[in-house]
Amino acid sequence: MHQADTPAVGTIGAVTRPDTSVALNVEEYAASDAGKRTGFPRPSGQSLSYWLQGVRCDPLLDHRSTEELPNEADTVIIGSGMTGTLVAKQHLEAFPDQSIVVLEAREFCSGATGRNAGHCKPDQWRGFAKYEKAFGAEKAIQILDNEQETWEKLVAYVREENVDCDLAVADTYDVAMTPEVADLAMGVFKQYKAAGGKVDHIKVYDDPAEAAQISRIKSAQAVWAWPASTLYPWKLTAHVMRKNLSQGVNLQTYTTVRKVDAGPDGTWIVRSDRGDIKCKNVVHATNAYSAAIEPSLRGVIRPTPHMCNKVVPPACFSGSKALRNSYGVLLPNGALFSINPRHTSDGIVLFGGSNPGQQQLDELIENEPQRCIDDSLTNVPFVTKAVKDFAESDFEGWIDAVPGPGQLYDYGWSGIIGRSADGVPFVGELPNLKGQWICAGHHGHGMARIFTAAPGLVKLMQGEPYSSTGLPEAYEMTPARLKMLQDAPSFGKVAII
Repeated sequence: MHQADTPAVGTIGAVTRPDTSVALNVEEYAASDAGKRTGFPRPSGQSLSYWLQGVRCDPLLDHRSTEELPNEADTVIIGSGMTGTLVAKQHLEAFPDQSIVVLEAREFCSGATGRNAGHCKPDQWRGFAKYEKAFGAEKAIQILDNEQETWEKLVAYVREENVDCDLAVADTYDVAMTPEVADLAMGVFKQYKAAGGKVDHIKVYDDPAEAAQISRIKSAQAVWAWPASTLYPWKLTAHVMRKNLSQGVNLQTYTTVRKVDAGPDGTWIVRSDRGDIKCKNVVHATNAYSAAIEPSLRGVIRPTPHMCNKVVPPACFSGSKALRNSYGVLLPNGALFSINPRHTSDGIVLFGGSNPGQQQLDELIENEPQRCIDDSLTNVPFVTKAVKDFAESDFEGWIDAVPGPGQLYDYGWSGIIGRSADGVPFVGELPNLKGQWICAGHHGHGMARIFTAAPGLVKLMQGEPYSSTGLPEAYEMTPARLKMLQDAPSFGKVAII
């Protein structure tokens, strides 16, 4: 089944087979169709993520390179997260004599990059069945190969630049929690291998006793392990932006862009709350908020609130007994816990992913659609309860711990994921809008995509063909892809493979 036949698979968060009642998570978030709702970033009252809490004295948060907005620039980049910051970096290298203005609606890097769970985890097999169903085996393998390349480039940059961002490189574990999920997952793994996918770097533990011992999760039935990273994403982005600023980039925080209008002689007018800027090129790097600015993207990039929980581990999971690997815990209903134990820094454990409580949050948003961009959500009880129930039932000794003040379920914050209608990002020039470019719709998985997607976009801005980017074919923004997704029906949350 190929993209031309079933394009709108962005709502699919899990896959299953006709002969089983369980589902395997294949996305960070399995939400229902969000329709064409959209919105701009909340101007105030948003939650502070763990990452943003830790940098409250950093002057980059409210940086403005000039007191007033410039009237003109060669390129205006909308958004200062990882995408916008890396596009600016590559733009400086490609067009050293051109001017760049980066506009940010709120604090620097306060969108998805500043609110995620701190993973750079390349999917190395689990998403294959979904992508194959949508795009065919060859393009599916391209997507997973690109995630590995992206991870390698991110790690290389951090090491070469000696970036202070708490980078940890260790095996990540995908853990199947029931025999049925283990069987379904193993089928996908074998399917990927048979199609020519690279699996030599993946260790498989399919004996339940061994899986439980390695993962420290009592109910583990099977484990897949491969190298990945956790990090402090805000600090990485800030490092890149500071270098950009030293080379002449103009950053303007607290500047909300409302629309982009056609200007004279093929230019564009970027209209913000603080004034207008005339430019030759516009880069949409706002991810979940893209459709609020560009109407053609409504229903194609959809904002979805998502929660992450900060947990201070008890003594039995601290010190020498601290968790030292990241996790994707695969539950039988297609839900997922992503777990990031910050074992090279403060030992805080972050729980993200589409946990069972997250599904209730999705229902809440369906009933109150105006909250699709609401990142003021904190300490959502049913999300925190799911974290608590899992930790107490499956981490040995956790339930018996006697915590003192300042331990365990400390805080939960929200962020807005930009989900694309076909489950993969858009990279390229917006159809019928020459000079407007996009790199967005990362589907909650941007850290494993942006370090190659942003440089690829700048190559396109240089006039190079898409093939020169090395990006998966499925990521390319084309008129046909956009039209197909605008007209496509919605699909359910689970796909049969």
